[in-house]
Amino acid sequence: MGRQGQRWSVWILLFGLSVSVSGITRQELFPFGRNAGDQALNEGNDETHEISLEKPVTFYDGQFNEIYINTNGFAALEKPTGESEYLGNMPASFKMIAALQGDLDTSDGVGKVFFRQDSSPALLKRAADHINRAFPEDDMVNPIHLLVVTWVDVAYHRPESRGDGLEHTGRRNTFQLVIASVETMSYAILLFPRDSLQFQSTGRSFTMHAGFSKGQETRLLFSKIQGPYYRITDDTEASVRNLAEQTNSGKRGVWVYEIGTFPHFTNVAPGEVPDIPSDSHTFRTAGTHNQQVQVYPDIQQENLDGVYHRPEHPPPIQVHTVQFTPQDPEIVEIQNGDNIEVDVFTYNSGECGDHRCSKFGECSGRCCQCEPGYYGNGIQCVSDGIPQRMNGKVSGRVFVGNSPVPVDFASNDLHSYVVVNDGRAYVAISAIPPIVGFSLQPLSSVAGVIGWAFALQQPGFKNGFSIIGGEFKRQADVTFQPGGERLTISQEFKGIDEHDHLMVDTRLDGKIPEVPQGATVQIDPYTEIYQYSSNLITSSSTREYVINLQDGSTQSRSYTFRETITFQDCQHDEPVRKTAQMLSVDQVFVMYNMAEQLLRYAMSNKIGDVNGGQTEENACFTGRHGCDTNALCRPGQGNQFTCECAAGFTGDGRTCNDIDECRETPQICGPNAVCNNQPGTFRCECQDGFQFASDGQTCVEVQRPVDPCRTGTHDCDVPERSRCSYTGGSSYICSCLPGFMGDGRSCQDIDECQVSQCHEDAVCFNTPGSFSCQCNAGFYGDGFRCSTDREKTRCELHRESILGSGFEPRGARPVPGQYVPTCDAQGKYEPMQCHPSIRQCWCVDRDGQEISGTRMGPGRFPECPGDDFPGPIRPTPNPNISPLPPGSHVLFTQSGKIEYVPLEGHDLKKNEAKTALHLPEKVVIGIAYDCLEKMVYWTDISTPAISKANLQGGEPVYLIKSDLGSPEGIAIDHLGRNMFWTDSMKDRIEVSSLDGSQRRVLVNTDLVNPRAILADPTNGYIYWADWNRDSPKIEMAYMDGTNRRVLVKDDLSLPNGLTHDPRTSLLCWADAGTHKVECMNPQQGSRTQLMEGVQYPFGLTTDGKNLYYTDWMRGSVVVVDRYSRKEVDEFHPQKRTRLYGITTAHATCPSGQNYCSSNNGGCTHLCLATPAGRSCRCPDNAVGLGCVERDGTN
Repeated sequence: MGRQGQRWSVWILLFGLSVSVSGITRQELFPFGRNAGDQALNEGNDETHEISLEKPVTFYDGQFNEIYINTNGFAALEKPTGESEYLGNMPASFKMIAALQGDLDTSDGVGKVFFRQDSSPALLKRAADHINRAFPEDDMVNPIHLLVVTWVDVAYHRPESRGDGLEHTGRRNTFQLVIASVETMSYAILLFPRDSLQFQSTGRSFTMHAGFSKGQETRLLFSKIQGPYYRITDDTEASVRNLAEQTNSGKRGVWVYEIGTFPHFTNVAPGEVPDIPSDSHTFRTAGTHNQQVQVYPDIQQENLDGVYHRPEHPPPIQVHTVQFTPQDPEIVEIQNGDNIEVDVFTYNSGECGDHRCSKFGECSGRCCQCEPGYYGNGIQCVSDGIPQRMNGKVSGRVFVGNSPVPVDFASNDLHSYVVVNDGRAYVAISAIPPIVGFSLQPLSSVAGVIGWAFALQQPGFKNGFSIIGGEFKRQADVTFQPGGERLTISQEFKGIDEHDHLMVDTRLDGKIPEVPQGATVQIDPYTEIYQYSSNLITSSSTREYVINLQDGSTQSRSYTFRETITFQDCQHDEPVRKTAQMLSVDQVFVMYNMAEQLLRYAMSNKIGDVNGGQTEENACFTGRHGCDTNALCRPGQGNQFTCECAAGFTGDGRTCNDIDECRETPQICGPNAVCNNQPGTFRCECQDGFQFASDGQTCVEVQRPVDPCRTGTHDCDVPERSRCSYTGGSSYICSCLPGFMGDGRSCQDIDECQVSQCHEDAVCFNTPGSFSCQCNAGFYGDGFRCSTDREKTRCELHRESILGSGFEPRGARPVPGQYVPTCDAQGKYEPMQCHPSIRQCWCVDRDGQEISGTRMGPGRFPECPGDDFPGPIRPTPNPNISPLPPGSHVLFTQSGKIEYVPLEGHDLKKNEAKTALHLPEKVVIGIAYDCLEKMVYWTDISTPAISKANLQGGEPVYLIKSDLGSPEGIAIDHLGRNMFWTDSMKDRIEVSSLDGSQRRVLVNTDLVNPRAILADPTNGYIYWADWNRDSPKIEMAYMDGTNRRVLVKDDLSLPNGLTHDPRTSLLCWADAGTHKVECMNPQQGSRTQLMEGVQYPFGLTTDGKNLYYTDWMRGSVVVVDRYSRKEVDEFHPQKRTRLYGITTAHATCPSGQNYCSSNNGGCTHLCLATPAGRSCRCPDNAVGLGCVERDGTN
């Protein structure tokens, strides 16, 4: 594993000879010096200058408006400490961007440090070229702001002889840092000209450093802990020289890193192009700068109060593919080759007694045992020294104190991380409400079994996993004193999942004593005796803990604890294990974070002799060895020991770096497969359309059953009259569409007019599959209701108010000299009005108001627009809002604003596009429009929040700001007056009233990345898309969240945009992975491709005839004619940043009604339409609201 074979090495060497060896020159740096507009740092040593930034810099997960430039080769995002704190003692305790940090000096007047902010188009483009060359697989980046810092001919401080003949003889360094930023993301570009790094160490032989330090972070109990530190160089001078000779951006001497995204950030990301030609994609993974590692400084075991935020406890690793997304990825673990070692959980195909042994196990007699270098029960074996991760769910029902109302848990996430070489275990449980979170702090026993499974083993003793593996059941009965409350903890450990994580399901049932909110809990160290027998392990103990109240007082309490662990033993195994062992838990820390609703446990565990025995001083058995978390501690004689990196890692044991097998051996997975690197291992996944053959390694094409409904080989009637529904295999069902009758293979139109449903004063017209009603001449209405009376228009009432003042035998007459308006056949104001008495004419708007500047005298007539001409745009008191003129528009979002483009028919009036709403510092994603109140609604992931504004002139109003993770899609039910939204961080779909009240979660299961959502209020449906890379899908449900079903799951990749045309009932989506736009009728199941070859669509909307989508790659709104299936127009906004959501703001609401459109459907709170009626639903946490839930139409 991780070592290149001889043939591969020779091939790389030969290929490398064809690459240019020259790096960049000084002339290729970004312009610097006084002529470039730079300022200069004061001369001296350890000089600092603060800069107020025009645009914020994003560093890790924060944004900063000030930055500090320092002589010593770095920029800081907070005021730096004195140089004695960090020189030779990296990482620094403050936020540092180290271009090339060392003890530097400019006091001789030769060296200079120049700096400036720049947003000139030419330099922005140069920065964009570096970034986009370094990340060719990512979206194009177009920076809007640069900070350019150049260290020119700087010397090192205190020239002293090092004794190696390399005394300081005028050697100087020149290098440059460029920080390029967009709204929520920043990149660092480091430039090192050739022959310009003339020394690599400073001061007392301190090797210079390049990298990024997040500095110290405040964690538990107000303690500080060193945050992440990304190192570009190591402690060798060779790594510094390599900066000018190697690259990660495709250009030697230029290094590019993504250093921050807001508000979410994972790790510093290096450029992906090593020193090879940019057009040689075949060889892109041939080389890399092997010293770039994510480093986390060591933290002593005594400081466990900060362990929860150590990097050893990250979120679960997610596997992503780069070039494609398999629909149903098949996964196989790579077997050992001559030079390949893999730390994976797999099974031998052969049987051993009643068991299958691990790939890293062997059959001994009739029982399995792990090979040397691995431990476990033989059926499941893990590599020595590798940290172990565990994921699962927590459910159950718990009563707290004297409360009669239980707290229910449903699939709360549990994540655990264990550093096995020193026995530290961390467990975090999410979404725990405060009412129970503080009271669960004493229950460290929830996590105790994980500590037992991977406890640090004393000589001659074994932890739980070494004895029984990862498949077992555990039940713990807890009795609290002095109140006698009882709780049962039931846990099922299910072995290893495809990500090499242990799986566990936990259930809590019973009652616990209340711990007041805000209180902390301290648990004393304890020991626990485990008794072992065949298929059964038992233990019991008493735990004591202290509650520290906010007023400074304390309470001492305890509970008794009895647990039983059952497992499947090998019946042929000899009883060689110890009959009893003692678990020693030296330190226990518990904490409940109310803001994050996270419950955390941490403990240090050892397994050994029940009698205690003589204390073992060797560091391998005390855990105080300082080996890397991915290393083994090998005990030697006495107190001697060595550190050895685990399989899949490389280093000296004190520092171990992951070996990227996929990069070093690109073809390791074979044809039709993709390689995914993971810490210590890698996986092969078959591409979409392929699956593993019987050998478990070769990817062969999937022979999928033919869907007659999609291929058109069925015998159903034509699609205009029938529906073909695929049922699996080669089977299908034919059924007639509504309005037709028959067996599905032959469907006849139903003549609804034979039993007329129209008004008695209307005529019925039969149409294929439907009918229409039209009132007779002299009657007015929709055909279902007809009347001789018609409500008079504003113009007609205006006219009558004047003519009604005098009646004569020949009809009404106006008062002499008075103006009388003229109305058209529909009762609207004629666009041109005239006053014969004064012989003047002028134009009016729809309300009859004169349009300024249009009045003309005798014999002249103004050119007045027709009814569709927008009226005057009146001033608005809010400068951030440009009122929306009358008519229909396309609205779309960018970071910090919402724009509109008017529609003339179905054409974009691009020259009249304007910014409708300025929202500085906001990242606006989803957008929806309420056609009744002319109100726009949007989601913002930077706050996060859901807001609205009246685009006729009104202030933005926050509707929801709490309990949101990443709200993205949003939809409006204009009939029921509700809004729906997706949250891709909370993984749920919610609904509320339009004012943000009465929130209710509709869907919170089986969602991964929900984004687009829309509502069909007339028919009572909601639709949404989930772009889960592993299993993307488009779903629908009733508006109350019931009757959920998957509409599309095949041939999807990144379904971002979604839209629905109520007139044709077509649901359309845009996929950024398949690069297609497709449509289907959700009730019929037919699927049609409209476009292919689209680049990176995000949002999608329709006006019936055209589809409009935003495209990230093109930075534009693209128009597609749905009937010709061709692109017909494109609009480029003035600000060229990513476009997100898009919607159509229609001049009038679409026709239709539902049971909720009148009197709230008779519901007390939420009225949610369904196809057959409505559901009256209560908001979440509706206790005491007098809410009544009911279904149907009554």
